[in-house]
Amino acid sequence: MNLLRIALFLLPGATWADPGLSAFSVTTGADGSQTYTLSIQILALMTALTLLPAALMMMTSFTRIIIVLAILRLALGTGQAPTNQILIGLALFLTLFIMAPVFERSYQDAVQPYMSGRLQAEPALQKAVTPFKEFMLRQTRDGDLALFTRLSGRDGVESEQDVPLTLLMPAFITSELKTAFQIGFLLFIPFLVIDLVVASVLMAMGMMMLSPLVISLPFKIMLFVLVDGWALVVGTLASSFYT
Repeated sequence: MNLLRIALFLLPGATWADPGLSAFSVTTGADGSQTYTLSIQILALMTALTLLPAALMMMTSFTRIIIVLAILRLALGTGQAPTNQILIGLALFLTLFIMAPVFERSYQDAVQPYMSGRLQAEPALQKAVTPFKEFMLRQTRDGDLALFTRLSGRDGVESEQDVPLTLLMPAFITSELKTAFQIGFLLFIPFLVIDLVVASVLMAMGMMMLSPLVISLPFKIMLFVLVDGWALVVGTLASSFYT
């Protein structure tokens, strides 16, 4: 225990004795560009990873997919089947499938040149974001983009490439919410018809004490399985991003 106390006492002194920390050194090139040490790059990367969940929801197809799957489960009336973990896992893998061209282009245009030293950090970051901006612009409605442009107090943007992410992301997520609820509404209609038919039959038979949900649930599951519902839903979600 005494040795541990001595080591803890001497460790700050050893650290303070070093007049400079190499982790915080910045090297200025001949062209004026600045290169940070690897320690700062790792620190910046770990800090950026904390924003990964927000970027997943605000810049990819994840939001539309998870909302549609949640509405589908609600329309089926199966409670917690499939579970939240299954829905999130399915949404993540569908997102990877849909966003694969965007990820690949961002990797080839930005990550590879940066890792090989052919690009500096700032140009690489701009090239990495460009494929995501193009994807988001294809899914964003002009009305939503105009709304947030007006709310931000901007006069307007000359081209799509000039739209900043701070303006594009809320417009994109608003459009995604609207599209997800539209798809969910169309999915809800056939199951709602089954519920109405079953409730009407039970009322006609005088079985008012029996819950219609108990009777309609097997019919809804059977209908969903017979029409290969999961393949239809997944195919519709995937194709909705390529139109």
